[in-house]
Amino acid sequence: MPHGSLRAPTRRPAVGEAGSRRSRTEGRGGMRIHFTGIAGAGMSAVALMMRDAGHQVSGSDEDVFPPMSTYVAGLGFPVVYRFDAANLPADLDILVLGTSAKLGGEDNPEVAAARARGARITTFAELVGEVTAGRINTAVAGSFGKSTCTALLAHVLRQAGVDAGWMIGAISPSLPATGHWGAAPDMVLEGDEYVVSQSDPRSKFALYHPDHLLLTSLIHDHVNVFPTFAEYEAPFRALLRGLPAQGVAVMREHPAIRAVAHETRARIAWYDTQPCDGWFSRDVVYGETTRFTLVGPGGRELALTTTLLGAHNIENIVGVSAYLLERGLVSEGALAAALAAFAGIRRRLDRLTTTSRIPLIEGFGSSYEKARSAIEALKLHYPHRPLTVVFEPHTFSWRSRDALSWYDTVFEGASRVLVIPPPEHGAASHHQSGYDEILARVAATGIPSQGVRTAEAATAALSGLKGDEIVLLLSSGPLLGLPDSLPAVFDRLYGA
Repeated sequence: MPHGSLRAPTRRPAVGEAGSRRSRTEGRGGMRIHFTGIAGAGMSAVALMMRDAGHQVSGSDEDVFPPMSTYVAGLGFPVVYRFDAANLPADLDILVLGTSAKLGGEDNPEVAAARARGARITTFAELVGEVTAGRINTAVAGSFGKSTCTALLAHVLRQAGVDAGWMIGAISPSLPATGHWGAAPDMVLEGDEYVVSQSDPRSKFALYHPDHLLLTSLIHDHVNVFPTFAEYEAPFRALLRGLPAQGVAVMREHPAIRAVAHETRARIAWYDTQPCDGWFSRDVVYGETTRFTLVGPGGRELALTTTLLGAHNIENIVGVSAYLLERGLVSEGALAAALAAFAGIRRRLDRLTTTSRIPLIEGFGSSYEKARSAIEALKLHYPHRPLTVVFEPHTFSWRSRDALSWYDTVFEGASRVLVIPPPEHGAASHHQSGYDEILARVAATGIPSQGVRTAEAATAALSGLKGDEIVLLLSSGPLLGLPDSLPAVFDRLYGA
């Protein structure tokens, strides 16, 4: 096999036939692959896939934070928290470089050293596309909901005894890892529309050659790389065009998705939380355990339960259920049992406290739609509790002046908002709002708000609550370490 080449298996391996599904270099087991930016959610998932497939992996990163830093530290392969040419294995075959601008590209000493040695340098999206070329790939794509849906698909298949592979850009307590090679033909891939790299403007999912698709949503996002909705929509149109005629495309009933649906030759199945020409939910009763009826084509009905919070998670469950049943991958009984046992994914409405009578919940707020979904979920399940949101504008979208209008409505339903300063990385290359501009925009909504620059200031602002509130930590960033430090404070101050 050529230096740095990863060839997909030429036949389907049987379960337990581990050696037959491992790519190997001449004279030794597997490739030596180093991941620069290993604490990226997708990067660590691909590293785990590659280790499962028989390769030897290592990684490095800087400025990482929980939960990914904690997760990566426990993966069992060498990880160093600095970028240094010395981190590279002596017999390196491939360096996988993460997407983030902070990794430095050619200025990174690991990249320079790998290039000097003649090792292959690639991205995780290119690597995934290459090694899964012989699998039956399902892409889970959309502006929001894709991490939860990918994890849920993987969990249900695993619970049903199907050893599918998966790659998920988030941590689920219901799965042993974020990445898994699997012995079954099926591979479930979280399909991100974000760019492959700083120099490659293709969307990551463009490289995954899916046979089937679950499309959850289509709302303008990542405005730093897709300034207009037409530009954002274009890679989704191409994704649909690439599906084979024998494929299945399960898509949410939504005008934006209807507008692009004609692009595909695949068989389409629709889903929604309202009656539609496909699969939908009915008779939803929200609670600690939420119950509803899944209705399918021809009047098919199935009673389901979930402990996940929010109407958006009912939507996710309907989409995943529709996909699995349309393809006949699991039985109705196996589906219902696995859904009831699914514990969600980290940072998607996790309850962080144990004894506090004020719930402290962590949500993922990388975009307007994700932030709104989290706020609406808490107002749905806790309608009579005043909601305090601790928000960090971490992504480029939240920091863009072109998206300042998001702040006008995103916090509707909240009683109070604490705003953490945005990070500074990438500031020189993007049309960014300043902290004061963001604070002023939030204040203009009339919702009581304040800036909190330190963890101590945020803790002090949350230390005099009455006891009937609920607090939401909302970001895709480190949130000043508050998800780690605040739970103990709340359990001490507001313990039942």
